Amino acid sequence: MCEMFGEPDRNTVMNAGLCIPTHNAGFYLGRQLPALSRIRELFHRVLIVDSGSQDGTVEHFRAEGYEVQGIPASEFDHGGTRQMAVEQMSDCDIVVFLTQDAIPVSLEATRPLLAAFDDPEVAIAYGRQLPRPEAGPIEAHARLFGYPATSRIKSKASIPELGLRSAVVSNSFAAYRRDILIKLGGFPKKVLFGEDTLVGAKAILAGWKIAYVGSAEVYHSHNYSLVQEFRRYFDNGAFYSREKWILNSFGKAEGSGVGYVLSEVNFLLKKAPWLLPISLVTVFFKYFGYKTGSVEKYIPLTCKKILSMNRLFWSK
Repeated sequence: MCEMFGEPDRNTVMNAGLCIPTHNAGFYLGRQLPALSRIRELFHRVLIVDSGSQDGTVEHFRAEGYEVQGIPASEFDHGGTRQMAVEQMSDCDIVVFLTQDAIPVSLEATRPLLAAFDDPEVAIAYGRQLPRPEAGPIEAHARLFGYPATSRIKSKASIPELGLRSAVVSNSFAAYRRDILIKLGGFPKKVLFGEDTLVGAKAILAGWKIAYVGSAEVYHSHNYSLVQEFRRYFDNGAFYSREKWILNSFGKAEGSGVGYVLSEVNFLLKKAPWLLPISLVTVFFKYFGYKTGSVEKYIPLTCKKILSMNRLFWSK
């Protein structure tokens, strides 16, 4: 089922809060701070949770009047740090998460994310991620495939059609109904990867809806090297190997991957056919990384620290 989202009903959404976890975010602040100033009026509270930045990130946010809470870099955890913010933002009905490198397009491109909660059955909403203006064809396709322009409501009824994608959420730009998030157990602590999709899976199985809001847009994409792609997908595979109940409930992640590969090949044939060899090599690294991560319990800890993008997780 598809829906379009308009202005938020202020009788439904009383207070919305925004949380941005940061670590040495200085490279992005030239674009992030002006973008935040344009959307600031939507939020009752903006909380920056900084993990030991040493590049002036904290000073820049405080100079702009933002609330900043600092934690040691060694204490950062994808789920636990966000859950700490959720617990602190008890004065907010909706908590929005944004990563430091996700740049809101505009005020009008942020409003629809909150409007999704006009539907009382929506527990989570996440927005569209557009490729960075400087993104190459392969990087751009990743965002255009995963984040289309059309909005969609996902529910338990979506599982036969969408499989694992029914549960997918991205905390690069996502909002949660705070009371429901807490009832679902909140974000898990000590999680390697995928705290957003884990909560999304719980929400779907509990009968709640997830709104994908194609009109709520941020610029966010990455130009990963082959080694980075391997490490990222190693973490992905390790996550699902530790959370087997998600795949048991929604289906294997590889099913979504086949559609992605076919889409990328078709996209590059039209836009940049000379990049097809690079694309295929990248796909191999992703797949090999995922399959390696899926058997991480057999891999020595010292090796996992080398193979993983989130090395701090294994150090803990």
